[in-house]
Amino acid sequence: MCTPLISAAVGVAQTASSIAGQKQEARMQEQAQRTASQQENQRYLAEVAAMRTQQQQEMIARAQRIQEASRKAMEARATARVSAGESGVSGLSVNALLGDLTRKEAEYTFSEQRQAEMLDVSRDIQLSEAGIGFNRNMLRINKPIEQPDYLGSALGGIQSGLSTYSSLK
Repeated sequence: MCTPLISAAVGVAQTASSIAGQKQEARMQEQAQRTASQQENQRYLAEVAAMRTQQQQEMIARAQRIQEASRKAMEARATARVSAGESGVSGLSVNALLGDLTRKEAEYTFSEQRQAEMLDVSRDIQLSEAGIGFNRNMLRINKPIEQPDYLGSALGGIQSGLSTYSSLK
């Protein structure tokens, strides 16, 4: 009479132990995924912030270069006017010289702006790739977590109980 009771107790204990272990494992996986997701999010935000900081620094440097070129072009035009005036030269040749200096300044400014546009396109591609990488990493990190298998654990407990009953009999 005691044998079926012992067998049932062994089966119930095994089932409870199996379910508890599965729950604990699922909780640990959830915590690991949460931590990895937070770290991936921080990594992505830092990467994007670094790219945006670099972009701002490049914009400032470009503005400074354009401003310096503008200042030098203005000085060159002023020098050309004074030199032409002191030499007694006037008319179309002076206007052509001043126009040439202005054209060179405009070409330089256009070149700087065109280069900035190309850098912006490149940076947009990098940001897009970083976003795709972020999504890929989040999918890799956050795979479905296997939940406790109540039926499988119960069947395993029953099988263990029957096995214990058979061996005690």
